Amino acid sequence: MSQKLKYLLFGLLLVTVVALSFGTGFNLGSQTQSVDGEGLGIMVQAWNFLFEDYVDRDRLDDSALSQAAIKGMLEELDDPYTSYLDIETYQLGLSGLQGEMEGIGAQVAIRDEKLTVIAPIADSPAAGAGVRAGDVILEVDGSPTTDMSLAEAVLNIRGPKGTRVRLLILHQDETEPEEIEIIRAKIELTSIHFEMMEGIAYINITYFSGRTDEELSPVLESLAEEGAEGIILDLRHNPGGILDEVVKVVSHFVPEGMVLNVVDNQGGRTAMEVRPGVVTTDLPVVVLVDEFSASGSEVLSGALQDHGRATIAGCQTFGKGSVNILRRLDDGSGLYITTARWLTPEGRPIEREGIKPDHELEFEGEEAIQWAIDYLKGSK
Repeated sequence: MSQKLKYLLFGLLLVTVVALSFGTGFNLGSQTQSVDGEGLGIMVQAWNFLFEDYVDRDRLDDSALSQAAIKGMLEELDDPYTSYLDIETYQLGLSGLQGEMEGIGAQVAIRDEKLTVIAPIADSPAAGAGVRAGDVILEVDGSPTTDMSLAEAVLNIRGPKGTRVRLLILHQDETEPEEIEIIRAKIELTSIHFEMMEGIAYINITYFSGRTDEELSPVLESLAEEGAEGIILDLRHNPGGILDEVVKVVSHFVPEGMVLNVVDNQGGRTAMEVRPGVVTTDLPVVVLVDEFSASGSEVLSGALQDHGRATIAGCQTFGKGSVNILRRLDDGSGLYITTARWLTPEGRPIEREGIKPDHELEFEGEEAIQWAIDYLKGSK
C-alpha cells in the first residue's frame, strides 16, 4: 500500500481524520520489524494452552481473542492516541484520509479520560444542535464512550451527510446529561476570520487546513493599507491541523530558524525550519490561547514565544504534542501508534505540558480580545 506522508497535528476534526490525532505521518504500510522477547513467547504459550485445555471450546474465537490481546497491550500503555482499529474502522479511517468532509463538525480529544469537545465548528450541525466547548460525550447511539478508543468514538460519530447520530452530552457545570440528535452534513470549513478592531488586525485561526496559508497571506498583505498597528492571533479552541500549514504561518512572523523539533523513538531529532520567501510582517503580535488550544496551535504559540516574536496570553494550553502513524495489520485491521514527540525550538516538550502563557488572563471571550488590543496599544 502506498504511503501518505501528510503532516497532521491531531486534527481533532470529526469531519476529516481517522483518530483526530496530530501526527507527522500517516504511514499506511503493513511492514513490520521482528522483535524478540520472552513476553511474546509467553503469549504464544498461553494461546496454545487455551486452545488445548479450555473447557468451553466453542467460545474460543481466535479472531476475537487476538483483538482482545492487542487491545489489552495498548491499554497497558495508557496512551489515548495509540489505539486498535477493527477492519471496518480502519477502512473508514482511510476514507477520511482521502479528504471526505462529512460529519457533525466538532473537534474532540481525550481529557481526564473522557471524550471531550474542544469546540464545535461555526455554523456546523454540532453547533446548531447545542454542542459546546468543554462538553463530555458520554454515549454515541446508546453505546458508552468509556468502552471506545478515541479513534472508535470519532468514527462512530462520523458518517455520511443526511444520516443521524444520537449523543448523550454532559455540558460543563451541569449535573444532568442531555441527549442530542444531530443530522450529519458536508462541512464547509474556513480557517481564517479577519477584521480590524481599533487599528489592530484581529485574526482568528480556527484550525490549520490545507488552505490556511492561502487564506492568511492576502490578509497580511492588506495590513499596511489597513493601517494596522499590531496583530492579534486568536488560537483559542484551535485543535491543530496540517503541520505544513503551521510551518508556513510561523514563517510569516519569524524570518529564520527552527519551528519545532520532532523526537523519534530512538531519540533522534528532526528539525523543521522556517521557510523563506513568504509574505512577512514585523508588527507586534499577541497570541490568545486557552485550555483547548491544542497541537498545531501549541506549535505556533511555542515557536513565536521561543523566538520572542509574540506575547502569549490566556491560560495553559491543552498539551498535545505527539506524532502518530497508522499501520495496517494482515487481517485488514490497523494500529494507530504514537511514534514521536514534538519539542519547541528551545527544546520544551508540548505533550502533557502545553504552552504556558506570558500573561495569565482571568477573563475570556471579547474581554480577552479587548485586553490584547489595549496591550498592543501600550495601555496594558
